[in-house]
Amino acid sequence: MFKKCIVPLFCLFLSLAAAAQEADMASPQTLLIDVPTAAVLDKYQVSFLTRAYADGSVMESLDFGVIPQVNIGMSLAVYELVGNSDHIKVLTPDFQAKWKVYDGSLYLPAIAIGYDGRRYGYNRHTKKYLDDRKGGYLALTREIFVPGLDASAGVNLSDFDRHDVYFFMGMSLRVQEWGALLAEWDNINSIRDSRLNLGARVNITPALALSGAVRRIGRGDENERILQLRYVTNF
Repeated sequence: MFKKCIVPLFCLFLSLAAAAQEADMASPQTLLIDVPTAAVLDKYQVSFLTRAYADGSVMESLDFGVIPQVNIGMSLAVYELVGNSDHIKVLTPDFQAKWKVYDGSLYLPAIAIGYDGRRYGYNRHTKKYLDDRKGGYLALTREIFVPGLDASAGVNLSDFDRHDVYFFMGMSLRVQEWGALLAEWDNINSIRDSRLNLGARVNITPALALSGAVRRIGRGDENERILQLRYVTNF
C-alpha cells in the first residue's frame, strides 16, 4: 500500500511547488546542512526541500510560515527510491516546528526554539538510524566579524527518555549573490559521535537553491555525499 503512494505523494509536492508564486525576496536560511539556524520563514511562505542521500534515499520536507515567527512542517523519506532496488521502503513520516523568540540586536544573537524529527542513515537489517533526530533544540544565530559571515550554535535533546544533551555549531559565508560556503560540527556529545559536515549552496534564483555537501567527514565508511534542492515561495 505504501509503495503505491510514493509516486502520488512526490508528484503532489512537485505540483504544489510549480503552481505556487515565486517569492520576491531571498529565501530565509532556516537550515545549513543539518544544523538549524534561528531564521524562520515569513508568514505565508512555504519551503520545499528535496534531499538525495545514501542508499538511493530521498527525503522531501515541507515547511510553512503559519503565523509570524512560527514555522511548522513535515518530512517523508523513501529508502532506496533511486537506483535498481526492489526493496523500496517508505519510512515513518516526521515533523518539525520552530518559533523565533527573539530577532536579535546589535549585540545579541537571534534566538529560536524548535523540534526536528528528521533522521538519516536508515539500516534495513537493524531498522535503526545512523543519525538520530535532533529533537528539541535551542538555536542562536548572529553575523560575526565580516558582512555575510553568519554563525549559528545551539543545544539539543535528541531523546527525552535518555536526557542526553548534544551541542551543534555552524557557519555560512555568503559569496556575492550566487551562494554560500557551509561548515558545521553537529551532534557534539563525544568526539566519536560528532559529525563534521562541509558544503556549498548555489542560488539559482532568489527562491531556488541547490546545495551539495559531504557529511560525517573522517568517519570512514560512514562518509556520505548529499544533494539538496530547496524552493521557497508564497501561498
